[in-house]
Amino acid sequence: MRVVKLYGTRTQSSRSFTSAGGCLRGHLTAIVLVLSALTPMVAAAADPNGLEILGRGVNLGNMLEAPQEGAWGIRFDDRFPAAIRAAGFDSVRLPVRWSEGLGKSPPYALNPDFLARVQHVVEANRQQGLKVVLNVHHYEEIFEAPDEHRERFLALWKQLAVAFKDADEGLIFEILNEPHANLDAEKWNSLLIEVLAEIRKLHPDRWIVIGPPEWNSIAGLPELRLPENDRRLIVTVHYYLPFDFTHQGAEWVTPVRPTGLKWTGSDAEKAAIDQDMNSVADWAAKNDRPIYVGEFGAYERGDMGSRANWTAAVREYCEKRRFAWAYWELASGFGILDPQSMKWKPELLSSLIPTP
Repeated sequence: MRVVKLYGTRTQSSRSFTSAGGCLRGHLTAIVLVLSALTPMVAAAADPNGLEILGRGVNLGNMLEAPQEGAWGIRFDDRFPAAIRAAGFDSVRLPVRWSEGLGKSPPYALNPDFLARVQHVVEANRQQGLKVVLNVHHYEEIFEAPDEHRERFLALWKQLAVAFKDADEGLIFEILNEPHANLDAEKWNSLLIEVLAEIRKLHPDRWIVIGPPEWNSIAGLPELRLPENDRRLIVTVHYYLPFDFTHQGAEWVTPVRPTGLKWTGSDAEKAAIDQDMNSVADWAAKNDRPIYVGEFGAYERGDMGSRANWTAAVREYCEKRRFAWAYWELASGFGILDPQSMKWKPELLSSLIPTP
């Protein structure tokens, strides 16, 4: 977050096979060979939907994505994972500004203390049974000058692949948050192939999250090109529409949007979200990819009732289509938890994790 973004646009198939055998003794070898040949195809086509992979999540935003942890008013607290798990969440998304801890010249070495801090945060969440989506956030250089920073970016992912090579399957990589600016569709599609190749050397089966160009917007989905033979990819989009509502009063948006805009859940308001999510679902079905809505949220300057209504509606429309999701964010300007008292904001929490 922390930037001006316009998201979205208004604008699996299953397979099965059967096999029949006659005399078991006479045809056992043939059956085994047929099943062996078919199994990879079935596995590739039977990837679970996004909700089965990542479930319900929350972003640990404004912590390790800040220029330095704490610079934006909040640090990761070791109490967070247990509270998140107890509230009913399945996963966290961990935005990290790796570029601040990355060398400026070859071999572009990662600061070991910063890496250790991130590893601690990952492990603290995994100990509570939370899946962790570990991303590269606010890598401004790659957006401004993608050709000049390509090797440095690849060096980062080579090091991350090594650093987390022994992590269990509950760790998911996200290559880059919100490609935009000079990292256009053509350059992004080329770069992601190179990064995937590096990651797959040590992580052939790990789930990896990749989003479209144009800030991970719904509008950018048609421009995203993924390798057909890699079926362990989750596609992410971010959703903050209507932007004037979700970002009203946000100090970093230029111009600052006026406050006082409400979201009541009218038929027209809900239909707009439904239409946006339908366009994502159509793309997902056509491309046979699971979906993760990796960010959505409404800023604290809006009234709580409207924020809760909008949040609940987005969650419901995601889950209707079996999209995984992660609310932006835990304990800052969009937050659902007071980091001092460790108390949840009940309206927002119930909009995300409704009580039975």
